[in-house]
Parts: sequence; C-alpha cells; structure tokens
Amino acid sequence: MDREIQFRDLGLSDYQTIWDLQHDLFQKTIDVKIHNRRSETNLPTTSHFLLVEHFPVITLGKSGKMDHLLLNKKDLEKEGISFYKIDRGGDVTYHGPGQIVGYPILDLDQFFTDIHKYLRLLEQVIISTLMDFEITATRSKGETGVWIDVGTPFARKICAMGIRASRWVTMHGFSLNVNTDLKPFDHIVPCGIQGKGVTSMAKELSQEVDIVEVKERIKHHFQDLFDSQFVY
Repeated sequence: MDREIQFRDLGLSDYQTIWDLQHDLFQKTIDVKIHNRRSETNLPTTSHFLLVEHFPVITLGKSGKMDHLLLNKKDLEKEGISFYKIDRGGDVTYHGPGQIVGYPILDLDQFFTDIHKYLRLLEQVIISTLMDFEITATRSKGETGVWIDVGTPFARKICAMGIRASRWVTMHGFSLNVNTDLKPFDHIVPCGIQGKGVTSMAKELSQEVDIVEVKERIKHHFQDLFDSQFVY
C-alpha cells in the first residue's frame, strides 16, 4: 500500500520563510513520535514533500567552512544574495531562481530506517529525472549529490544534497540546477569541493528547460522510488 505524503509546490519564495515552515513540520512530526512513545499511543505522523525555488541565497551547512564563502556578507548583499548558516549536513551551496529545491520531511519509520539508503534514493530520483531529458548523470563516490562526467577532468555537479535527521524524521534535501544562473557559484567553493565545477540542465542541453515538466518527473520518480502517493 502506497504511503501518503502531503505535497506542496511553493513557487518562488525567500529562504527564511521556507526554513521556518520546514522546522514547523519537522518539529510537529517529532512531537507526535515523542507523544506516542511516552503515552504508548499510536497517533499517525504526517510526511511532507515541498518543492520551491528560492530568491538568491547562499547557505552554509553545520559542518561547512566559512572560508568556502569567497565574498563577505556585505559584498553578497551588493549582489542581491542573502546568506544563512543552517542546520543541515554538507558545506556551502547556492540557491536561486530556475533551480528546483526539494524538501522531503519524512517519518522514515514509515519507510525504512536507513539514512544511507535515503540519500541514495534521493540521488536516484534526480538521476532518473535527468535521464528523462537525455542527460546522463551518476553518483560520485564519497561525494553526496548527482554529477556528470564523473572520473574525468570535466566532472561537474548538477544537483547538491544536504539533510538533517532526528528521530528518523528528515528535513532539508536537494537542489537541482535547471535554468539556474551559475555565476553566483563563483562566490563559493560549491559543497566545499575544490577543482570541480557546477552545471545546469539548460547548460547541458544548450537550451532553456520547461521547469514544470522537470517538477512532474521528479514527483513521478519520487513516488515510485519511495513507494508513496502524493496528496494535495
């Protein structure tokens, strides 16, 4: 039986608003699980999947290094880019219009309790989506995310990932470059990885991509791989 996941496409939104929403949904799910354990009840938890595009923002994960940010905050402001230190894993990345950001807030007790498997399935969602657009992408050993031309001097990341999990509840997720302006990535060492570039679907295909269609393919593959069904 498919597990139900509440789905929302939040359009273009500022980072703080969506971060606050994630925290609210994340904490409510954890609170239900704590209540169930303490009172020996079995109240259902609700899983969520949010899709969004962000206004220009750079985020630094809890294990990230400030020296991977190549501009100071004042110069970033001049560029119209916000900055946040946040509570996900991973290092530094950029979000902006034309990039699809996915935030699964899942109770993994309803799926499987394996973070490694969770990350590999998230990567596969993106790999399968890219394949639908005739872009061949793969994993890179030891480097979470989705890459093109792994093992060559031209290896480049097309999708970054970073998550947080507590009591088997997840938040944060992935960011897939579709029609993203890649210039702001010059202001950071993407994901803290030296000597490798970033790319987008538009750059790989030499044309703008229908972002609505990409979202539909992501939704399809996510539901398939996570044996789930979105409800609206």
